[in-house]
Amino acid sequence: MAKLQRKPIKLGLEKILDEQINLLENSRVGLVCNQATVDHRFRHAADLFFEHPKINLTTLFGPQHGIRGDVQDNMIETTHSIDRDTGLPVYSLYSETREPTEEMLRDTDVLVYDLQDVGCRVYTFIYTMANAMRSCAKFGKKFIVLDRPNPIGGIAVEGNVLEIGHESFVGQYPIPMRHGLTIGELAGLFNHEFSIGCDLELVKMHNWSRDDFYDETDAPWVMPSPNMPTVETAVVFPATVYFEGTQVSEGRGTTRPFEIVGASYINSKEYSEALASLKLSGVIFRPIEFLPTFQKHAGNSCGGVFLHVTDRLTFEPVITGLAMIKTAFDLYPEEFKWKNPPYEYVFDRNPFDVIAGTTKIREMFEQKASWEELKSFCRTGVEEFLLIREKYLLY
Repeated sequence: MAKLQRKPIKLGLEKILDEQINLLENSRVGLVCNQATVDHRFRHAADLFFEHPKINLTTLFGPQHGIRGDVQDNMIETTHSIDRDTGLPVYSLYSETREPTEEMLRDTDVLVYDLQDVGCRVYTFIYTMANAMRSCAKFGKKFIVLDRPNPIGGIAVEGNVLEIGHESFVGQYPIPMRHGLTIGELAGLFNHEFSIGCDLELVKMHNWSRDDFYDETDAPWVMPSPNMPTVETAVVFPATVYFEGTQVSEGRGTTRPFEIVGASYINSKEYSEALASLKLSGVIFRPIEFLPTFQKHAGNSCGGVFLHVTDRLTFEPVITGLAMIKTAFDLYPEEFKWKNPPYEYVFDRNPFDVIAGTTKIREMFEQKASWEELKSFCRTGVEEFLLIREKYLLY
């Protein structure tokens, strides 16, 4: 059997070190990073910067889950510390503050951002970036983004655009659930469309194409957060992240989070057959039983499904995820429950609404809206977003 050849690309991290080191010379440098901030040889950016004779690395910043990615849950704040390898101060941007303060930036002239995104609106790393950009604009610091692939490709755009008034730390701006942008492209869009106005520099990748999924390239995969172990997880995440707003398990506490969904009251055969009858593209729902070791339904046997994506190009995660929610809601009206607040620092709103970026989807479920009405709503704002997005494409 022939070995699968993966397309060689060059990451923004490698580009700045090999070709654009001038952007960092003669400056005090801060770095926003975590355990996935590595090059093709799995060397960490903090070590590469710290050891580089032309870079004066002074400060490290970590996102949700910590700089080493060891903090498991949502809503568990990480603390400031000292990095054990470099001896540099580490400031958590998921702590009492979610944006760098003037004191945190005191010893930096340039703040470099290098985190792996997953291509979904509901992922806090992109808002850590936006917050850091605002701080840099406020305190006169340059902001550099080292670009990385969108792991689920840069073509498909899906899901309703977040409504104004529904902003949160998992949705600061009116973008769709699946935005189809790299982190660098998002930075350009945030900076100009939403008037952040920082001194922004984007370091592009070499040879990445919009139709590349992450594992079609030779880029090194390190899980960017504890429940994002594989590229397959990222592929289904825009579908099953909606279950975080319910009392149905999204598979945390199993070895395949977000690919496994279920609850103690769900009949796996009944649920899988109901989903199969919808004939959703590019996915098969395999009935399973599982036992979460922590989080929802911990220690209780659950029935549910495993999502097997058979065709990534025709798979529509947003529609699929909402179909899964609606099916569970309709099959088990007495048992199905929405999650109670808080969710990601939001204490006064339904967590499902926070994720969906609107109250309308939940209300459509509760009012027994038709499947066609729901699918139509999921296209709200997408055409307008595509026109805006076009201005910021780098590839």
